Amino acid sequence: MGDRLPSGVAMTSAFPVLAQQVGGQPLAYLDNAATTQTPLPVLDAMRRFDTHDRANIHRGVHTLSQRATDAYEAARERVARFVGAGGEHALVFTSGTTESLNLVAQGLSLPGMPSGGGEGALQPAWLRAGDEIVVSALEHHANLVPWQLAARRSGARLRILHPDADGRLAPEALAPLLTPRTRVFAVTACANGSGERPPYEAMLAMAREAGALTVLDAAQAVAHEVPVLATLACDLMAFSGHKMYGPMGIGALVGRRAALDTLVPLRMGGDMVDWVSETDAGFADLPQRLEGGTPNVGGAIGLAAAADFIDGVGRDAIAAHVEALREHAAAGLEALGGVRVLARRTRGSAIVSFVADDVHPHDIGTVLDSRGIAVRTGWHCAQPLLERLGHGPTTRASFALYNTHAEVERLVEGVAAALEMLR
Repeated sequence: MGDRLPSGVAMTSAFPVLAQQVGGQPLAYLDNAATTQTPLPVLDAMRRFDTHDRANIHRGVHTLSQRATDAYEAARERVARFVGAGGEHALVFTSGTTESLNLVAQGLSLPGMPSGGGEGALQPAWLRAGDEIVVSALEHHANLVPWQLAARRSGARLRILHPDADGRLAPEALAPLLTPRTRVFAVTACANGSGERPPYEAMLAMAREAGALTVLDAAQAVAHEVPVLATLACDLMAFSGHKMYGPMGIGALVGRRAALDTLVPLRMGGDMVDWVSETDAGFADLPQRLEGGTPNVGGAIGLAAAADFIDGVGRDAIAAHVEALREHAAAGLEALGGVRVLARRTRGSAIVSFVADDVHPHDIGTVLDSRGIAVRTGWHCAQPLLERLGHGPTTRASFALYNTHAEVERLVEGVAAALEMLR
């Protein structure tokens, strides 16, 4: 890992984008929590589809349509296996984690057409006045704002599971929030703002036992610490392709069929209906019911290829590598003085987020970019968390299988130079 894949292939051969220079220096791409780079095997899989099988799926009787349909459904099966889905699960392709979580929050809080069609009154929303939704304060805005809207729309109460002063979630803090009125519990597998990896397995189990529908945002875990759905008390899980060496614009919502069946479809149109009259319609079965319109077929194929790539390298090897890089970076940054690393004691994370006394993160990021080091600065779509921890915006470096300990040393040296220059 690092300079070469286990097969001996150079990283710059598998990821050509890494071969370039920025600011006259070799690129050290440390912004993987936002988007990972895509290896040639994934690009090649999408290119093969576009140059050989490109056609719209389902209903077509011609050869290309049938080949495209077979490839799309094979990708669905492959990605479902990748996240450990079992026979009771189904996988719905979406544009990514944000769409998946919006589909859940809106699908539970909107009224829907009667099952099988019919011109009667709409069925009431699954969430109702008096219900409670519990969401952790570690969440990306995509797993918070949709629940805010769902609560207002339905009359449910939104309750927040707060971390301790170090930004850590504890199962014992969740227990008092779980009541007979709790209908939903939503939590992240890794906080993109701080890097904290909460004990989500235990908390999902507690919420399930309390009778809540459980939702996991796995966007920041799926590239290295892949949740195995069949082993979790998780009803619905969301993730994105572009955070796991796959293409942008593709992701998935995977979960128990019974949970997916409660969701009101958000996209009405082609392929999600069983029949249509001038005044009524009946919806198709899962997963098509939640996949209205022409899907991102090439993206789904690329996502499946990314799953193959990760498993070819080895999940355990990737997890150990990125965790070692994070520990190296956290220790090096703390040694600079006047630098605080968030979620310092967490494990199983690829993110190191930090603040420096008297220096703005954007200035640090600009200096690092001049040295060929790509990091992310700002709120990281986690403003409530960072404000609660008293930090404001941070500088965030995040690691992938192609990063090296030499790049970590460049990061620490670059931050030291920025602090000397800016203080």
